[in-house]
Amino acid sequence: MLILCDEPTGALDFKTGILILSLLHKINRNLNKTVVVITHNMAVGDMGDRVIKMRSGKITEIKENPEPIPPERIEW
Repeated sequence: MLILCDEPTGALDFKTGILILSLLHKINRNLNKTVVVITHNMAVGDMGDRVIKMRSGKITEIKENPEPIPPERIEW
């Protein structure tokens, strides 16, 4: 299963955004499902195993994140 999330925190207050990110994190870790989050919020990338940056439809950077932080520690 692949879950695609386009701006899942975009229209949410901070507290609700963290709840959604926590749910996505649990789906990924506990159910072993791939979760792709598309966002302009760079802070969300800190929780990802891999961050892919794009500009004008082209990949500009792919970065492995050896120490993703839990969603509860993200601040924006």
